Amino acid sequence: MADGDDRQATFGSDGSLETDTTPDATGENDFGEEKAANETDGGYSRYVVSSLLQKAVRRSDEEVAAWAAWELARSGYAWNLWDRLNLYVVEDLRAGSDAALTIERYEALATERWEPAEWKGRLCAIHAALAAARARSTREASNADAYFSAVAEVRAEARERGEQPAHDFPVGDLEPEGEFDAVFDGHTGEGARLDRGTQFFKTHGARVGPEGEDDQSARWQRLAMLLDDGTDYSPEDLDRAVEPVDSENPWGDSDEGDESDLDDQSDADGDPGGDTDDPESDRPGSLSDFSG
Repeated sequence: MADGDDRQATFGSDGSLETDTTPDATGENDFGEEKAANETDGGYSRYVVSSLLQKAVRRSDEEVAAWAAWELARSGYAWNLWDRLNLYVVEDLRAGSDAALTIERYEALATERWEPAEWKGRLCAIHAALAAARARSTREASNADAYFSAVAEVRAEARERGEQPAHDFPVGDLEPEGEFDAVFDGHTGEGARLDRGTQFFKTHGARVGPEGEDDQSARWQRLAMLLDDGTDYSPEDLDRAVEPVDSENPWGDSDEGDESDLDDQSDADGDPGGDTDDPESDRPGSLSDFSG
């Protein structure tokens, strides 16, 4: 299938519109008249119908969306139709929607198995438009892009003035020991310099949520940690590794004070490792504890 981007409208140096009408879009319209450049069979501008398609999908107007898709497909502008529907997928569709894969499948059928302007191709066009119109529309990606871009300018201007920006990215300076400390594990240069190895990753960087791990996954995680000969995990480590993050504070630790408390206790005992005279007393438990 030809790339639709190669046939988008462009403007010449004098401001005039330059168009490239494909052979499939030539011929007569419904009235027996020779079609003008970028005219559909119904006598409409394909630019207007293309825009109508996306606006109808965005507003969940199924009938208008279905007609616009049909009009473009039958008029030889299937490439424009599929280009516009794929633009909808990234510009107006809620992330994670199955409609994206549905539209992709209909496009493959219409353009690779059948002829886009023929009956089966037109049915695929209508199906895809209806799937798009019935999906939940949102401008979240476009709005996020516009917002982040605006903040980037504000930050750059503030730095040039030597001031703090009035608006900043949601991650701030992104430094170790800050809100997003968990990301600085051994996979990053900062984390490696802080000697944050497997234990830090398991107990901080690998946590999921807020749903958390299911019972089977949590069991596997605990067993894998217990079988790790290179790292000793405390019972607190095992609990933390499978504990779901807080939905209202996904980057925080529910037991932020535990480590300092343990350190204080270790210092008081004169044992920086927290070990007692019995080397097995602080082991996180036997494998049988997690085998069932």
